[in-house]
Amino acid sequence: MTLNWKTWLALLALALGVGKSFAVDLKWQSDEEKRKVDKILNEVDKVVQAGPYKDDWDSLRGYPIPEWFQDAKFGIFIHWGLYSVPGFANEWYSRNMYEKDSGESKHHIATYGPQDKFGYKDFIPLLKADKFKPEEWAALFQAAGARYVVPVAEHHDGFQMYDSDLSRWTAKKKGPGRDLLGEQAKAYPKQGLLFATSSHRAEHWWFMGGGRKFPSDVTDPRYADFYGPAMIDDSSPDEEYLRNWLARSCELVDKYRPRLFYFDWWVGEREVFRPYLK
Repeated sequence: MTLNWKTWLALLALALGVGKSFAVDLKWQSDEEKRKVDKILNEVDKVVQAGPYKDDWDSLRGYPIPEWFQDAKFGIFIHWGLYSVPGFANEWYSRNMYEKDSGESKHHIATYGPQDKFGYKDFIPLLKADKFKPEEWAALFQAAGARYVVPVAEHHDGFQMYDSDLSRWTAKKKGPGRDLLGEQAKAYPKQGLLFATSSHRAEHWWFMGGGRKFPSDVTDPRYADFYGPAMIDDSSPDEEYLRNWLARSCELVDKYRPRLFYFDWWVGEREVFRPYLK
């Protein structure tokens, strides 16, 4: 195997224990996935051109708030994902387990072993969902008086709880082998509940970055499409990542038709998201 100069420098830094990162830049998106992203966004552009709303703020200000949302006083937001397997601390386990000396990191090493031997990806086979019955959830939420339900489609960890064409790291292709979001999308309306969803994908840009500061599976190129980009600085997403984020969002809309789509906080923190939000 022939190694380029960047790889040699990375290996030297690893051997000497110097530098901020234990890996060269990881290729987190394949050429095939880029082509799929382009195809989705080309279709989106056609829909935008056909109206009735254009992708500018003046046009979007004319969109009326749905009456159901103005009247709905109670909705259920659900954080259920791969982080539920360790079930320790909170849904930020996937980030904090790669933050050295954190409570999650200490718990992880004591319970599962070091992060280069048992990483976050290794929880995927343990996500069985064998007791998950969306019809029972729907009945419970309806009895509680809820009007709408908002399960997380993809959290910061990058594991998709639905059937995506843009990634192999999904609940349909790995772990439970089920489209967990899709099952909920069918179950809730049967109980008179409006189905909604949320995407927390934006923060994945930097979420796993801690794993690049010491030996862990985050630096393994075989898993770059799951953990990456794993930025370790305070940079804003580049065009490649933003286009991927938008394509994933549009895929969710086209496949599952949520009546409400919630985006987590970071899309409002970084100006680079604004053209894509339109």
